[in-house]
Amino acid sequence: MVGEEKMSFIMDEEVFAVILAIIVVGSVLGVAMIIRPSSEEPFTALGLLDQNCQIGSYPSTVVNGTNVNLCLFVYNHMGHPIYYEVVYKIGNNLTIPTNTTPSSSLAIKNWRGVLNNDDNETFHVSVPVYANNNETSVALIFELWIYNLTTNEWQYTGIWNHLYVNITFPGG
Repeated sequence: MVGEEKMSFIMDEEVFAVILAIIVVGSVLGVAMIIRPSSEEPFTALGLLDQNCQIGSYPSTVVNGTNVNLCLFVYNHMGHPIYYEVVYKIGNNLTIPTNTTPSSSLAIKNWRGVLNNDDNETFHVSVPVYANNNETSVALIFELWIYNLTTNEWQYTGIWNHLYVNITFPGG
């Protein structure tokens, strides 16, 4: 029986050591999760919606010189309020923006607003559509810009949407 008690005692020490190790590791991980800085990446979002402010029924053909009714969705997750601007341009496959460079096309319209962190806004827009040089297709381009308070300048976010539409000409 003495041998059994000794073995039971050794087993208890091993179990105690494992439990103590689990507690120490769990405590360290818990403290690290509490004091570490947030790993959330700040971002903004821009969405192009149809005239009913939904995804889906976008126009595919537009008469040259008429307006198209759409909706825009802007979301702020930068960690602070933003002053934003959505810029509308008409372009083609050679003037589509990139994530670092805005479109080289001329700005036609813009909409500005202020959003608090984690706020969004959806609003109706009516944009003119026209083609130059008898183009048969154009890109309706919407770029998101944010006002930089440090530099006092508008800064392109690298976020844009575009919609290609076919152009028909009146009486043609």
